[in-house]
Amino acid sequence: MKAYALHLFIVVLFASLLCSCDEEKQQQPKTVSVILYSEYFDPNMITDFQMKTGYKLQLELYEAQEDMVGKLQAAGTSQYDVIIASDVVIQQMIKLGLIVPIDTNKIPNRVNVADQFKNPIYDPTNTYTVPYLWGTTGILYRDTTIDANNVSYNMLFNPRNTKGNFSLLEEARSMLSMALLSKGFSANSINVDEINQAIDQLLQVKQDPHFLGFDGSVNGADKVLSGMNWAAIVFNGEAMDAIAEDSTLQFAIPTEGSFMWVDAMTLSSNAPNPKGAYAFMNYILDAKIGAQLAKSINYASPNKAALEIVDDTFKKNRVINPSKEEIARMVFLRDPGDAAVLFDNAWEIVKK
Repeated sequence: MKAYALHLFIVVLFASLLCSCDEEKQQQPKTVSVILYSEYFDPNMITDFQMKTGYKLQLELYEAQEDMVGKLQAAGTSQYDVIIASDVVIQQMIKLGLIVPIDTNKIPNRVNVADQFKNPIYDPTNTYTVPYLWGTTGILYRDTTIDANNVSYNMLFNPRNTKGNFSLLEEARSMLSMALLSKGFSANSINVDEINQAIDQLLQVKQDPHFLGFDGSVNGADKVLSGMNWAAIVFNGEAMDAIAEDSTLQFAIPTEGSFMWVDAMTLSSNAPNPKGAYAFMNYILDAKIGAQLAKSINYASPNKAALEIVDDTFKKNRVINPSKEEIARMVFLRDPGDAAVLFDNAWEIVKK
């Protein structure tokens, strides 16, 4: 009886362990959910990520950073593991509690981040972010007679200079900062009078019969490529995609200046799968994956190991990697802090 009871106990214990293991397997999230800009990930990497990490990858897309932040505020962060966001909204997201500190010990490939992308102004202690890609914002246009080195915002903002239909970028901070630059002010100005002048500038542009509205970067570039638009304000990656299909298109950083930006990977404050989130971040910062990502979607990489792999043609492409002269007239947009309400109110006026 004792032997039988002992045998029965072992069987029950074994079954119990199997059950608990199965439950643990069922409870462990098998998907990593990432929210990011549209057309900002190589589809070929989705299967590769699953093969290398065991996690399925679920992507949700957005067109404008303001929309993304608004969505997270309204719906919460529990449906995402990784939030890829532009540098200018990082501090806002921290204050809103949308993202939490990252354990960099769980991202060994972080050693591949180039020095110039460490300790950035939007995250000086490298607490909340690891870089994804970086780029610029400028004007894509269809006109081989206009030298890309001499393009002014007046090309679009002055109706006497417009040669066809055009669209502006559907991003509040970006467009208001460009309007500030066109008036000779700092892109980071929080002066009320200067912001009002930027509002007036954009309202005047809206009166131009050639103005077709505000578009996401992807849509704006597609319209120039299709011939619907003569010009559009877009990100350089979308510009490069269009130029690759039609070499007569050109991309310019206006003479009055523009801005560079870094999009960073952050950990959602209520990530259902933080282990998967770290697996995704580490995957992106792998040298070969970083090179593949940059080349597949035509954006510059902050990954020094990846840059050792990509070819010279990619490195020397001035649309993807701007020249020293272009970089000299660009800035990074800063978090306006409490003055953010000025830009929110300004954009409401512009969009009415």
